[in-house]
Amino acid sequence: MRIRFDIPADPTYPGRVADVLGRARLRRYSYIGAVLIAVGLIGLVALGQAGWGHWTSPLCLGLVMGGWLSLMYSPWVRFRARRRSSQYAVAGGYEITDDNIMMRSGTESAGIAWDGVERVAETPEFWIVYVGRMPATVIPRGFMTAEDAETLRAFIVERGLLLP
Repeated sequence: MRIRFDIPADPTYPGRVADVLGRARLRRYSYIGAVLIAVGLIGLVALGQAGWGHWTSPLCLGLVMGGWLSLMYSPWVRFRARRRSSQYAVAGGYEITDDNIMMRSGTESAGIAWDGVERVAETPEFWIVYVGRMPATVIPRGFMTAEDAETLRAFIVERGLLLP
C-alpha cells in the first residue's frame, strides 16, 4: 500500500485538527466534571435533608463548582487552540505506506510507524491515530481519493486497529 496526498494551506484546517485532537485528549475532564457535579448535588440534597446541610453545603457547592469548571476546561482549551492555530496554515502532505505514516507541514516532517500505533478512531472527517493512550495525529479523509480512503480503512481493519 502506498497512499500519497497533499494538504493545501487552508487557515481553517489547523483549527479543525486542533479541535479533533483536543476533544480526544480532554474527554476525561468532561467525565470528571459530570461526576463531581452529580456527587455535589446528591450531597446537597441528601445531607441537607439529614440535617447536615449547614456543615456540608460549602463542600458540596465546591464539588459542583469544581465539576462545572472541569466541564468548561475542554471547550476553553479547544477554543484557544483553534484561535491560535489559524496562523499555522501551511501546505503539507501525507505519505502512508505499509510501514509508517509520514507527515510533512511546510519544512517540518515527522513519521509514525504502524508498529507503534495502538488503535485508530474514526470520525467523519479524520482518522485519529493513537500511540499508546494518547492521540498522536490525525489522517484527514477529505483530501484523499475515495479509493485511497477505502484502501487505508481496509488496512487499518486488517491490522485490528480500528475502534468499533
